[in-house]
Amino acid sequence: MFKRISALMLAGLTALAVTSCGSDGGGTGGDAGSGGGKDDAIVMGFSQVGAESGWRTANTKSVQEAAQAAGIELKFSDAQQKQENQIKAIRSFIQQRVDVIAFSPVVESGWDPVLNEAKRANIPVILTDRAVDSQDTSLYKTFLGSDFVEEGRKAGQWLVEEYKDSDETVNIVELQGTTGSAPANDRKAGFAEVIGKDPKFKIIASQTGDFTRAKGKEVMEAFLKAHPDIDVLYSHNDDMGLGAIEAIEGAGKKPGEDIKIITVDAVRDGMQALADGKINFIVECSPLLGPQLMDLAKKIVAGEQVPDRVVTEETTFTQEQAKEALPGRQY
Repeated sequence: MFKRISALMLAGLTALAVTSCGSDGGGTGGDAGSGGGKDDAIVMGFSQVGAESGWRTANTKSVQEAAQAAGIELKFSDAQQKQENQIKAIRSFIQQRVDVIAFSPVVESGWDPVLNEAKRANIPVILTDRAVDSQDTSLYKTFLGSDFVEEGRKAGQWLVEEYKDSDETVNIVELQGTTGSAPANDRKAGFAEVIGKDPKFKIIASQTGDFTRAKGKEVMEAFLKAHPDIDVLYSHNDDMGLGAIEAIEGAGKKPGEDIKIITVDAVRDGMQALADGKINFIVECSPLLGPQLMDLAKKIVAGEQVPDRVVTEETTFTQEQAKEALPGRQY
């Protein structure tokens, strides 16, 4: 009799466990993982900035595909470019007791409270693409991404070389990324550092375009009305630059000739505009961070040491280089 009762209890507990696993691993909502309920599978909570650009779309795809390839269950959240949405997502990941949290911060500031919550829950955090300005670096394990200051420097160095034989003033307008974000702050700083060494380079207007094509066009239209003497546009990403091209053409000017254009990212649409001569120079910022992110996650969950900073290797493109690279471009 005792054995029969024990067997019935065991069967009931097994059925309950199966029901719970099935419910948790249903793959609905934002979950991108399809590993399907393996007990030893790493669960990652990932909060993305949004889908504001071609770069961000490629970045999301890279993360989702790399998670699937690595057998990592991915709980994905789109913040729609709002910090409050990211904080909610991170708190949700903590409540769900994920193994590791990764996110690309909308802005640099204001993360200490929620990161402390993750630390108290013993859930490691990885920063991807963008940094935070916290003084307490123990709140995250590592930062994977580009050197945005160096990207700005590369943009400035091309400009200095382009105008090395000219003594005339060069009037520059700047389309900044999202206000307060790491790439906007750093790309601005790196560019200013280089061109600031020569007084002929003048930034006559600088305004955010929120990294979007529509906003880039809108701001560039305003720049053109206020400043008829623009020589150069420096855009913090391709999408804003592409929007600006529409505005420049709408004003009866030739992008790439009447106004020289420098952008950052090197997504396919930007590279095509470069190949067509509408953009003059692009500094690469690769969105394909997924494989590196999954590798770091596995090492961290396993208790291995990882570098505090992992910098992605990137290059720059001229018109001819863009033509050569376009056929095999992944994004």
